[in-house]
Amino acid sequence: MTRVLVTGASGFIAKHIVLQLLQAGHTVVGSVRSAKRQAEVRTAVAAHLEGDDWQNRLFFASLDLNADTGWKDAMENVDVLMHTASPFPISQPKNEDELIRPAVDGTLRALRAAKENGINRVILTSSAVAVMQSNLPTDKLAHDETDWSDLNHPTINAYGRSKTLAERAAWDFVQSDAPEMNLTTINPVLVLGPPLDANFGSSVSVVERVLKAKDSALPKFGLPIVDVRDVATMHLKALEMPDETRGMRFLASNGYVWFADIAKTLKTAYPNRKIVTRLAPNAFVRFLALFDKDIRTIIPQLGFAPKVSNDRARSIMGINFIPPRDAILAAAEVILRTGKVK
Repeated sequence: MTRVLVTGASGFIAKHIVLQLLQAGHTVVGSVRSAKRQAEVRTAVAAHLEGDDWQNRLFFASLDLNADTGWKDAMENVDVLMHTASPFPISQPKNEDELIRPAVDGTLRALRAAKENGINRVILTSSAVAVMQSNLPTDKLAHDETDWSDLNHPTINAYGRSKTLAERAAWDFVQSDAPEMNLTTINPVLVLGPPLDANFGSSVSVVERVLKAKDSALPKFGLPIVDVRDVATMHLKALEMPDETRGMRFLASNGYVWFADIAKTLKTAYPNRKIVTRLAPNAFVRFLALFDKDIRTIIPQLGFAPKVSNDRARSIMGINFIPPRDAILAAAEVILRTGKVK
């Protein structure tokens, strides 16, 4: 079967990708920044795998997005690169380069190493923020894969710029330096669904925040949602369909959900929990943002509900997306079971 290098293997999405690759019989080399994360990934996927054959198909390499060390050795005998590693913060840094430089430089470092090692198939985990932070043309009902984010758009932040610039750099590299390379990008919106362990990242913190009733009232703010299992499946589909997906972007999304609707879904499922469902006036949210840097990041998007098309993933990959409600509840179940929220 195929030998796949998955960068950032300890990430929320990447663990699901590793799991699905192993379930499909592939060999996986997972990159982690430190050797201690190897056991974390192995334990996370082990709970969902039968038998022990998979243990002989899972290997690890220690790689850093900011350093050249180890990339050549990690790519030895690798057939496909799945580059998922990229910083994803809860709050935005004061210096944008803290996000942008690792994202762009890391992507180019991975692609250059792939080219040097004769790897021509690359699947890149980008983001919908590289697509939807722009004004929707008047003749379109939803953003699709032909759209690119405007780096100066009022709704874009440092993370959005980092993902846009990193994906742009990947496509430019293929066009100018590696025309033989078969590149596909997967562009997910907010990724929820069930983490494979208690070491989940920033995206699931949205559900965690609601479960903790951290806010006295909820802003008129929301996000398009996709389940992590669908995102991983799209990576696997791209692997299995190299000709059909060559040179293409694929948005992973299944509908926009307001924070208040997330809260109502959780309140219905957990009626005995203290979960805030009331809306806060925009003026009050802007006041809170003066003291809460997490809230500050959403101010440009108050009341803004962009639509994102998933037609390409449905028609070409045949993805039947998991409903947002199921993704929300699956995330909450793991958060509560792991004790992240009391």
